[in-house]
Amino acid sequence: MHKFILMLFFVFAIVSCGTDTDGGEFVVGSDYLAVNNKVILIDTVTVEMATINFDSLITSNQSKILIGSYDDPLFGKVKSNSYFQLASDSYSLISTTDTESANYVFDSISMILKYDNYYYGDTTKVQTFSIHRLLQKVKPNTDDDYFYNNSALNYSSESLGSISYKPRPLEKDSINIKMDAAFGEALFQKFKQRDITDFDNFTEYLKGLVLVPSTENSSSIIGFGLTSKVRLYYSKYLGDDIDSFVKDFSIIDATKQFNAISLDKTGTLIQNLPASNSKLSSLMTNNQSYIQSGTGVACRIDFPNIKQLKYISDKGAIVDAELILKPVNNTYSEKFPLSDSLRVYVADKLNRISGTLNTTSGTALYAMLNKQSDEFNENVGYSLSVGGFLQKEMLKQSDSRSSLVFVLPNIYKAVNRLVLGDQKHLNNKIQLKIYYLSY
Repeated sequence: MHKFILMLFFVFAIVSCGTDTDGGEFVVGSDYLAVNNKVILIDTVTVEMATINFDSLITSNQSKILIGSYDDPLFGKVKSNSYFQLASDSYSLISTTDTESANYVFDSISMILKYDNYYYGDTTKVQTFSIHRLLQKVKPNTDDDYFYNNSALNYSSESLGSISYKPRPLEKDSINIKMDAAFGEALFQKFKQRDITDFDNFTEYLKGLVLVPSTENSSSIIGFGLTSKVRLYYSKYLGDDIDSFVKDFSIIDATKQFNAISLDKTGTLIQNLPASNSKLSSLMTNNQSYIQSGTGVACRIDFPNIKQLKYISDKGAIVDAELILKPVNNTYSEKFPLSDSLRVYVADKLNRISGTLNTTSGTALYAMLNKQSDEFNENVGYSLSVGGFLQKEMLKQSDSRSSLVFVLPNIYKAVNRLVLGDQKHLNNKIQLKIYYLSY
């Protein structure tokens, strides 16, 4: 469908546009703006949508503990274990002499987890998780500096403590989990007997901990900060006097903390999601594409016929283009809220990322959410300027094509998700409006 529009209106609309190698904007020079030039609106170009899956995402050094699980009606079973190494600011008890330290006795040990206000899912239901001791050091694989969402370390099946609780991430500061007294006593004696005197001794004895959620109460995933700690309580008895002390073990090195985030897609429309170098067409998933942080699920968009536009006239250019992505009705709610934006990457046909989609100044472009209220949510959508990107694709001499890959901004440290409709979706169709100048 072609629509002629007034040149004056068009010039006003493109004043702020620019161009870049991977830009979404395009500058119109004064030579193009002759009175007899034609600007047409094209809104029938084919847009292909698919779901892809990245091999892995870096989840270490994100300064967030994610713990929990929930059954997602569209994506499947989501679960996050959190692994971390502990350290202390000193490796001795508060003592000046061996004689004095003989009066120290162990009281208890607890883990204190500090909420960081992140949550996803239904926090009105009880969640359960347990604490386990790692059997290997928190150390990445050889020739690697990171841990990933699919990383894992061996841990003991014996629980050092557990809690069943209703998360209150916006109402409370922290939760306190009482840990196994025998474990605490043994750790205390290591310090009292001075078997542990430095970080190396400590990590040899206690390599680290992992928080493992129960899958029986699947309702939410909760975020905690790295100010969380294990606290050892002990006392000194001298006659009738009792002095109480604490010793804290904290996550001092953020690179030694990571979240193992898994997704069991069995029984869902994306259960046959292929390897990371391929794609699952939206035609196979009810005309929908899927995005999820933490698990590597992303939306890929292709423009297979864009090169055909250069045959509209002997001389012409795409001077602006707007892509509007529509969240599918009834897939978002208070429990599964919409993100305010989507991050956009440029990729090849094998889903290899070459960079972000940028403005002329090099700033990353985001698809921004319009939340304007209307009766049938027809105005709810993510809008993105892709004029510069499509102009470059149209003029390519080679057969290669670039795609756009959409992810949520918090891809490495959250589990938020989104479902988008394709061009054949009944109610929430993706839209592409191209403004083409013939001169």
